[in-house]
Amino acid sequence: MADRGTAPSTIVITGASSGLGAALAVAYAAPGVTLGLVARNEARLAATRDACRANGATVEVGVFDVADAAPLGDWLRGFDAQTPIDLVIANAGVSAGPPPGAAAEGLALATRQVQTNLLGTMNTIEPLLPVLAARRRGHLAVVASLAGYRGLAYSPAYSASKAGVRAYGEALRALLAPRGVAVSVVCPGFFSSPMTDRFIGAHPFRLSLDQATRIVKRGLDRGKRRIVFPWPLALGLRCADLMPAALGDLIIRNVHFHIEPP
Repeated sequence: MADRGTAPSTIVITGASSGLGAALAVAYAAPGVTLGLVARNEARLAATRDACRANGATVEVGVFDVADAAPLGDWLRGFDAQTPIDLVIANAGVSAGPPPGAAAEGLALATRQVQTNLLGTMNTIEPLLPVLAARRRGHLAVVASLAGYRGLAYSPAYSASKAGVRAYGEALRALLAPRGVAVSVVCPGFFSSPMTDRFIGAHPFRLSLDQATRIVKRGLDRGKRRIVFPWPLALGLRCADLMPAALGDLIIRNVHFHIEPP
């Protein structure tokens, strides 16, 4: 990682076609900055690329599904060989949940979320670990969720995948610190985005996309190990996890929502 207070000059962001990923890309875009942007949707990714170039950044794009490890890994290693990476933001994610009144979301939807959210994060990070450790610098950021603190009754697979991302990032931070590589674990709650807009129901302490982007970027720029927000919702979920299971289940079960298909 660059010294704290020194802005990263080469940044890779997955899930960069919309939401937080696109907003962070535009926020970091500036003359002298090289961005590697990854997403599945070519048209939306091109729009993010153009916005970043308008801000003066040099931009390369990779149209990949992060669940497809081999081509993504090849692209990441090639990008790093040309322009050594300072910061990786593993942000790509999908969400789903049971239809209203249903007891399950189905194996296909459940496994897709784990493949994208958890394995996609690993597919983004693992190819770069040897080179970052060898250089003894670099900064990795994994975007988990407050759902990773206490599984939400109406998005079980999403909660499981994000709990895995959170644990993976926490473990990597302890492992990589002696090798000079920093790791930030980002756990946001609700904020305005195409994903959140598909959550039909209560959005407690919901923030705007601009607010969420500022919080994440400020935390990354300061080298924070954990970026967790909003704190009232984080505290509530942590407390629900520490309560007796029956009481925690009752609270979580009364947070009603359903997630519309993408």
